[in-house]
Order: sequence, then structure tokens, then C-alpha cells
Amino acid sequence: MQKLTNKEEEIMHILWKLKKAFVKEVLAEITEEQPHYNTLSTIVRHLEEKGFVSHNAFGNTHQYYPIVSLEDYRKRFMHTAIDNYFNSSYKNMVSHFAKEEKISAAELREILAMIENQEAK
Repeated sequence: MQKLTNKEEEIMHILWKLKKAFVKEVLAEITEEQPHYNTLSTIVRHLEEKGFVSHNAFGNTHQYYPIVSLEDYRKRFMHTAIDNYFNSSYKNMVSHFAKEEKISAAELREILAMIENQEAK
């Protein structure tokens, strides 16, 4: 799975939300710094070339839909981030967020309970 640019990722989040959309519908969902219609159309075509979306043709217009699920992309993204920034260690990742006070002790206990429940199965 190829890496997406920030703008491509933003467009994918819109397509995951809408399930299927024409370029004009995607454009309507962009709240900040709307690209020109043709620019957005090019980005969506690049997403299709990368294998993230496909389309249904309706005459001269195309309705696009994601073929890579949000969950599949999330797994790949998280795996890459943990490899690149935390030396492939989930412990390093969790301790980073604890040190940055981005995760509470209660949330850590909840995660531990989830792990223990998985082990019990």
C-alpha cells in the first residue's frame, strides 16, 4: 500500500465518510482551503491509480468509492508509524503518550483490561 499525501488522506477520509461521491460532493465536504475542482479531480484520479478508489461511470462523470477500507489503512498507517517512530515497540508508543500526558491512568487500565480479556479467550 502506497503512502498518501496529506491532501490524499483528507480526500480518503471524505470518501470513507460518504461511501461514494462525485468530485463536486467531495469538494463540498472540504472546509478549509478548497482546491480548484480540476485539482481535486486530479487528486482523486491519483488515488485511483494508487489503488485506493475506483469509480462508476455515468456518462462523462464519475462517482468514486473507496476500495481500501479505513480499517485496512489504519492498520498499515499505525504499523508504519510504530516501526518508524517507536522502534517497532508498542510499549514505547504507549509510554510516549503517557509521558506527554495524552493518555490517563484510567485509559491505561481500560487497555490492560482489554488485553487481559483477549488473553482469557
